Amino acid sequence: MDENMRALAAAESGELRAAETEASLCRERIELAMERIRLIPEDRGVPDPFHGFFCDVAQYLLQFAALRESLHSGCYRTKSLAEMQAIQSGLYRDMLPENYPSSWLNPACAALRCRSAEEDAQRGDPEGTRRQEAMENATRLGQLLSALYAELYALLPLCYADREADMAPILELFLQCYGLFTAGEIPKSETLRNVLYWYAFDYLDVTVPERTEALLEPEESVQASLYHGFSREDLRYLFFSGDYVSESCLKTAEFLNSLPEEELQLAAETFTEGFAEGFRAMGRALQNKSTVAIRYLRGFERLVEREAELFAAQGLRTILPPPASRLTERIPGRGARMQSLSPNRQFDYDHRFDAAIFWDKAFTDRKLTELRAAYEARREAAGRYAGPAVMEYFGEESFEPLRCTDALAFTEKQRRLLNLYMAELSEITEQYMPGDETSFTIIAWPLPEIGEFFPALFRDIVRINTLDNAHWRILQQQLIDLLDRCDYAEIVGTGRNETSLRIALRELRDPEKETRFENCVSDVNIPAGEVFTSPVLKGTEGLLHVSEVYIDGLLFKDLRIRVADGQTTELSCGNFSDPEENRRFVVENIMGNHASLPMGEFAIGTNTLAAAVAARYGIERQMPILIAEKTGPHFAFGDTCYSHEEDTMTYNPDGKAIIARDNEISARRHDCPAEAYFNHHKDITIPYAEIGRLSAVMRDGGRVDIICDGRFVLPGLSELNEPLRELLYGGQRD
Repeated sequence: MDENMRALAAAESGELRAAETEASLCRERIELAMERIRLIPEDRGVPDPFHGFFCDVAQYLLQFAALRESLHSGCYRTKSLAEMQAIQSGLYRDMLPENYPSSWLNPACAALRCRSAEEDAQRGDPEGTRRQEAMENATRLGQLLSALYAELYALLPLCYADREADMAPILELFLQCYGLFTAGEIPKSETLRNVLYWYAFDYLDVTVPERTEALLEPEESVQASLYHGFSREDLRYLFFSGDYVSESCLKTAEFLNSLPEEELQLAAETFTEGFAEGFRAMGRALQNKSTVAIRYLRGFERLVEREAELFAAQGLRTILPPPASRLTERIPGRGARMQSLSPNRQFDYDHRFDAAIFWDKAFTDRKLTELRAAYEARREAAGRYAGPAVMEYFGEESFEPLRCTDALAFTEKQRRLLNLYMAELSEITEQYMPGDETSFTIIAWPLPEIGEFFPALFRDIVRINTLDNAHWRILQQQLIDLLDRCDYAEIVGTGRNETSLRIALRELRDPEKETRFENCVSDVNIPAGEVFTSPVLKGTEGLLHVSEVYIDGLLFKDLRIRVADGQTTELSCGNFSDPEENRRFVVENIMGNHASLPMGEFAIGTNTLAAAVAARYGIERQMPILIAEKTGPHFAFGDTCYSHEEDTMTYNPDGKAIIARDNEISARRHDCPAEAYFNHHKDITIPYAEIGRLSAVMRDGGRVDIICDGRFVLPGLSELNEPLRELLYGGQRD
């Protein structure tokens, strides 16, 4: 062996020993922490109700420790599916809907218990001199302890992945917080907040690089990552993901395992070909890329496995990004959004702004610094990244969140910081993964809990997703030809829908070579069926109204958005009795925490088959926006569809340049990029049945109707009414 080989071998041996030493130290830290946690129930030095909190959490952590030991010994792998479900139920006991109202995980319950204890203590102070301050401190302690408990659930995916170096700090955080209450008096809430703050801040140099690597590095073996050494028929593999495994998840996996090979192949090909078609349509070089990230819901593994095989045939290795389990890994306001259905969506909603504990300028500055360093260290991996291929889902039971006044919330200053952070995050990703070099695709599948008709619906969705692109382009081009000639578009609702909107459109300087609308078929947004544009803001005005709509799984009743010169001016809904509460609900969940947004998109959906299928099964309100936006005119608030790609010209199949790529706000991108983007885009669809009239209004005042009373009336588009006729019009022919 020459000297170079000896040196290399010695270096590798030294690295191995160092890794083994670090792993041993982490295991020791975990064992020491668990020894201390086991003693908590016996420690009566902590006053009530805080002793109860630490006992409840200790019970959860002891179950976590038992799971970890079972995984290490191999015993867990021998357990039956029912036994794994029982273990999971024990771990998630306090989060489950039947227990959550009286759990410390519930901010309202936690704050109430702390306030009640403070009220008992105040009875000895008849003057009540410090009552208000003490009650505020008690409320804050309850909020922080509830957030601490929620963060401890990050231990579960880390446990299954055997990431001891990440588990140890979380356990030590819990003990550090516990120590504050063993000093004989109740700590100030600010003292507890500081502990949580520095935990989040200090570990950014670890959590950010780890997360970035997980988002960019492909799997060594997709099959191993999906099935963990089990056969796909043995559904126990699902529990090794670390996510919550719902009945819906199990039923999905069981259904896909029973799906005939040709149906599975068609579903997978639609997805992977849509991704490749996106590159072709935008004139981008897919051959320069080598990785693609598949984002999916647990239970869809068989479909993901086939998609990975098809992507491999395109020269792409698959990345399976793990869920963002730790609080610092998530975008505030968006919840955990794990890769499995939540055991309790109210829990997710209550804790969506827990980052308020640490979200300040110092934290966001450091996180952005760590992100830049992480991407720079992985510049080559980022350059190989082709983009995300996203499998969305729909069919969950309707969810109307209860407002929890004790849940942590962002201040106005924190909202502004969040918007600035999102803008800088977008700039970082654009630097290392330029939008004009990448693409994406999105598809949506139903879940078994949508109803007994799930198998039939799944096959109908496959049919919707595989419409003839060439034929659809021809149909939609007739719409575009009309809209390119008009002055503006006008939309008026019917029945309960009070919509009245005027949409200003970009002027064409050379109609022979330019167009306003993109002819969108089944590529990046599956299924086919829309033409869309970026409205001119000045002159776009009126009321957008939808009687009832689901957006990101949340039900909005009587949603009203008033627009003047393209900007939202009034926001309301009918979910709550308090008007301000309704406005806040819209701001948080539609506006992305922006007080006002421009209308970034106007589109007309043409997928009447999707609308008919939704009507047949009675699931109109449950259809995801990806499909719903193709079932009527829709409007998006926020950035345009060409955000950060305005200067890269794209063309319709007829060769015309799509020039309506920006608006008066995104036009600021060259002089003031910080004012040009909102890093947000939210679609709202008006169903065909709620459209009284959608018209193209000419410069001379003439009007050409496109849709009247819910059906297409523009000559040449009558076939679009065929899927709807029997369901909505009693078989009446045009």
